[in-house]
Amino acid sequence: MDTFNSTSTVFSKRATQLTSSAIREILKITERPEVISFAGGLPSPEGFPIPELRAAFDHVLATQGATALQYGRTEGYTPLREWVAQDLSRPGVSIDPEEVLIVSGSQQALDMLGKLFIDPGSRVLVEAPSYLGALQSFSMFEPQFQSVPTDAGGLIPESLTADLTQGARFIYVLPNFQNPTGRSLDLARRQALVQRCATLGLPIIEDDPYGELRYAGEPQPGLLELGRPVGATVIRLGTFSKVLAPGMRLGYVVAPREIISKLVQIKQATDLHTASVTQMAVFETIRHGFLKAHLPKVRALYQRQCGYMLDALRQYFPADASWTTPDGGMFIWVTLRSGIDTTELLSRAIARNVAFVPGAPFYAGVQAPANTLRLSFVTVPEDLIRQGVQVLGELIGPAQAAA
Repeated sequence: MDTFNSTSTVFSKRATQLTSSAIREILKITERPEVISFAGGLPSPEGFPIPELRAAFDHVLATQGATALQYGRTEGYTPLREWVAQDLSRPGVSIDPEEVLIVSGSQQALDMLGKLFIDPGSRVLVEAPSYLGALQSFSMFEPQFQSVPTDAGGLIPESLTADLTQGARFIYVLPNFQNPTGRSLDLARRQALVQRCATLGLPIIEDDPYGELRYAGEPQPGLLELGRPVGATVIRLGTFSKVLAPGMRLGYVVAPREIISKLVQIKQATDLHTASVTQMAVFETIRHGFLKAHLPKVRALYQRQCGYMLDALRQYFPADASWTTPDGGMFIWVTLRSGIDTTELLSRAIARNVAFVPGAPFYAGVQAPANTLRLSFVTVPEDLIRQGVQVLGELIGPAQAAA
């Protein structure tokens, strides 16, 4: 019988440089039922529309089964692409269905965009911190990451100087309830960002998985909507993971046709097309306005969960800790006093059956601060949120006077 010999197997250079996601490694620990997990960015199962999805799959298989189970167009199921185009069109900004590509989750889109834009050594601009899944995906193609300065309001558009952006292939931005910080860009910064990128000829990848999960404040126009009138190249990523269910693995890319054309070629070499039956069932679910009735319930649930965690942080964390107060999404970003290493804190927390994600893995192209962490609140009951935050507060210890 043949056996695998790791010493004689030659992997590609790319494969030898791969590392596991810090979050996925932590999630292995959180599978233990006794662990209170603030680690995973998992949507609440309470928001999964199981009866509606079951009925949609039944209907599609009963009425269009042969089509649903057959190979389909790489670009995606045409009625779903038309729905996405109509949903994103605004007065003065019309999206054509030919500018929409359906993908197997927006994580696939990140991989495809890396293949499209990044050569070894290419400069890629990212927020500091930024989404770990994007950093991991882009790293496959050996870019030179350049972090863009941020503050409490998120990315600072004025920092995009000609020197900083010289030779950059794109800037990757999460404008709404960013993962990991929960911050959002205000309208002035959005306008400044797209105008500056248009002037510099710098493409923007706008990743917006959480935009429909706003539960406070006023909705803001997307970068795609703001960018097209001023000539900015905006590539928008969206997903049905956060508004329906992540197990569907269904997302989309909206971009100029020449970019979509290249992404179609890349996708053909990747998986031919996204699952037809899933696309058709999702379209059947949402075609008559289901999300307008469904999403307010999800938003209300997440707002309650966020409130529970903010209350607990105020009660149990030391006075020298600070944290974000998101208007939507799933995350709170915590900054502890200097000298605390949250990777070491995680080890002690896991011993007390509490998990979170240290902040360091969310940084690229810059020295990561050791004293930050991300908390996700949407899947943990109120009593366990309070219990888990209390444990963390005890491990952090009381506030210390400034030196």
